[in-house]
Amino acid sequence: MQTVMIVGAGKGGTAILKIIKETAVLDVKAVVDIDPDAEGLLLANESGIPTGADWRQFMEQDIDIIIEVTGIEQVFIDIREARSKNTVLIPGSVAFLIAKLLEEKEELISKFRNETYKHDLIFNSTDDGMIVINNLTEIIVFNRSAEKMTGIKRKDALGKKINEIITDSMLPRVMATRRIEANQEMTLANGLKIITTRIPMLGENNELMGAFAVFKDITEVVSLAEEITNLKDIQTMLQAIIQSSEEAISVVDENGEGILINPAYSRLTGLEEEKVIGKPATADISEGESVHMKVLQTRRAMRGVAMRVGPKRKDVIVNVAPVIVDGKLKGSVGVIHDVSEIQNLNRELNRARQIIRTLEAKYSFEDIIGTSEEMTIAIEQARLGAKTPATVLLRGESGTGKELFAHAIHNASDRKYNKFIRVNCAALSESLLESELFGYEEGAFSGAKRGGKRGLFEEADKGSIFLDEIGELTANTQAKLLRVLQEHEITRVGGTKPISIDVRIIAATNVNLEKGIADGTFREDLYYRLNRMPIHIPSLRRRKEDIPLLCSRLIQKINQEYGRNVEGVTEQAVDKLMAYNWPGNVRELDNILGRAIIFMNYNETQIEERHIPDLGANNPSPTIEVSEEVQNKSLNKMVEQYEARVIRQTLQKLDGNKTKTAKVLGLSVRNLYYKLEKYEIAKYGMQ
Repeated sequence: MQTVMIVGAGKGGTAILKIIKETAVLDVKAVVDIDPDAEGLLLANESGIPTGADWRQFMEQDIDIIIEVTGIEQVFIDIREARSKNTVLIPGSVAFLIAKLLEEKEELISKFRNETYKHDLIFNSTDDGMIVINNLTEIIVFNRSAEKMTGIKRKDALGKKINEIITDSMLPRVMATRRIEANQEMTLANGLKIITTRIPMLGENNELMGAFAVFKDITEVVSLAEEITNLKDIQTMLQAIIQSSEEAISVVDENGEGILINPAYSRLTGLEEEKVIGKPATADISEGESVHMKVLQTRRAMRGVAMRVGPKRKDVIVNVAPVIVDGKLKGSVGVIHDVSEIQNLNRELNRARQIIRTLEAKYSFEDIIGTSEEMTIAIEQARLGAKTPATVLLRGESGTGKELFAHAIHNASDRKYNKFIRVNCAALSESLLESELFGYEEGAFSGAKRGGKRGLFEEADKGSIFLDEIGELTANTQAKLLRVLQEHEITRVGGTKPISIDVRIIAATNVNLEKGIADGTFREDLYYRLNRMPIHIPSLRRRKEDIPLLCSRLIQKINQEYGRNVEGVTEQAVDKLMAYNWPGNVRELDNILGRAIIFMNYNETQIEERHIPDLGANNPSPTIEVSEEVQNKSLNKMVEQYEARVIRQTLQKLDGNKTKTAKVLGLSVRNLYYKLEKYEIAKYGMQ
């Protein structure tokens, strides 16, 4: 049996290895790949076949055939230069086709083995010796060529056990192993050397029916091998392979004229044989240079050349290799791969990736936890808001889940397949926020990109934009936002041309916008535009009955983040959590549970009361006694009086330094001057 080494253990190498193992026509001596996890290496190791990362370490072995399946041209060249003159180097594509052909041949033989014993006349007319035994190892066919080569009469052999006639016959072993033994050298009792192939006979249900051997004189085999090397026979065999291939293949002679194409080639290029056969190799090219002609000039294979072929101008990748027989160039063979479908798939993939990148709304209403009356009302309002194009204003304390609601509203709306852009208005400076929201034109300011930049409103066109901390917008940005809401258009920074947009705005705030209107820090007209559909998200202290459900969901999330397996919270721990008023809302609850899990032992599965840190004196709500003086004043008036008193005291403490006073009170200097004038506070020296 000839020995073989497979270089490349990817999908192609694995497929060839499987076929060789199934047909058992070759002895695989080694499988090589630089990837230690390659599928072919794992299969080879399971079969007891030596493996390695460097094909050179196996070159000293007696290897008859090397199959190169890496697809790397340099590897093919290096092996070709390093191999011995008796070693055949086969490209992976050709080897795969030949192996498939051998596999199909063996299948045909297995289908008709039940009929072989009926054709004695055919058996006797061939020069090959044939011996067939049944499942009892009794000879049932013994043709004339077998008589001639063994010197045993047919009548003396039929019905006898095979080992009684040929004492060292291996047919019983073939029956036991059910494996084909191909091209085995053997010496008969009379000294004649033969080459024999032994094949088990299996029925349709895999039942063992016997075995047969076909053998011939070695001199005839040598003669046949010389005939096979003839170019005409090679061309006949190659044509059969090419015609059955699903790969588009073209073959030209040494002059570059087409001599063979297959049906797959015609389907790909739209060219029939009369347009190619006998024509120059450039006949099928609509764009690019002939790879066939380059290969014929250089006598070197070329791989991965992009070009367009045929009247359909198909985008293809071409691999072409020279055909060299006895050192003489006889032509070249090309394999053409259609890449138009791959390009379409790549475009679809890029589109899908872009959609995935832009669809950033992660949560839906199913992710919002809460069965309390306040939360149920908020969720119902949000579901209603999702079905309308109206601007939504989410109001609630920090940590109540305003962004979660924004995600859910977008995902429940008819804009869910378009972009969802999130903007934290408090995280960006005025100049940066304006350019980020509305974009800018080229040269609008120092450092502006060439060609300008699209703003977030343009990016969110046909989708939704979530403006968090809307109360922190400056007066200038508020004016521009009002224009977006009224006119549905924006103007880039440094630009004059309005750009129409279709964006659904979801705003959120944790500050009192009404007080901002009274203070002059928030535009009243913008407020009424934003407040078209207000949704008040309740604080956690107003829906404490949701704490057990929230704990369950938050623990699941924390388990995934920390790799823990905490199952829940004990009743005592829940009571402790319920007694706290949660000024930080759900975000604070998440923090407390995470801290508790961090300090738990790994064998503990329940959060107990001792795991929860001290939450203070249960944060009781203060009891306020209302005096008669207070009862006669509005809340707004009392707030203004208190604010005026604080400003006055701070100014006095800081010796009238307005800059320091504004910084201490967390106000802008401009806003401080506004309040000084509003409350008619005595003028202090400018500093």
